[in-house]
Amino acid sequence: MSDFNFWLLFLASAFALNVAPGPDLLYILTKTIRNGKKVGLASALGVCTGALFHVFAAAFGLSMILASSALAFSLVKYIGAAYLFYLAYQALQSSGFELIVESSNQRETAFESFKQGVIIDILNPKVAIFFMAFLPQFVRENSGPVSFQLIYLGLLVIAVAIVVETAYVLVADKISERIRSSKRLSIWLDRAVGAMFVTLGIKLVLSTN
Repeated sequence: MSDFNFWLLFLASAFALNVAPGPDLLYILTKTIRNGKKVGLASALGVCTGALFHVFAAAFGLSMILASSALAFSLVKYIGAAYLFYLAYQALQSSGFELIVESSNQRETAFESFKQGVIIDILNPKVAIFFMAFLPQFVRENSGPVSFQLIYLGLLVIAVAIVVETAYVLVADKISERIRSSKRLSIWLDRAVGAMFVTLGIKLVLSTN
């Protein structure tokens, strides 16, 4: 396979994987609709930062431990699910908000959303399994050490993710201004966010390696 065909296939695959709706994208979109563009972008950056951990883990074999050890997989899985249920509890307890100066302190900050994104992604063993399963398919002979190839291929997947998720955030922010200006709608949105976290937590608990 020529270099052009190789990179075309790899980038097309990375784009398809990132543009398809999934838990990370759902998390980012709900944060954007709930809190606006700045928080949405911070959420995307947090998720991608957490993914960096899994890229390096895949490169140095730590993901193999999660793939082969039921105990390690279960431990990470249940910690991640517990964190998601905690976020769900917070969202379900919210009394909503309006986009006015007096209530601005009730809104989630970009840094808080960034931290949540990092933790959620790191504590999702499925992300580790994904990188361990996807990246080796594009490792080529005579193209340098395998660990180095896994790292730069993983970084490219994350770069594509940043572009795709940024586009999603910008679109979601445009169509959600009315939602964020209504206290009643914001309460229902909080409930939807809480339900989303519960769903992701249950899905993580029920997942197998």
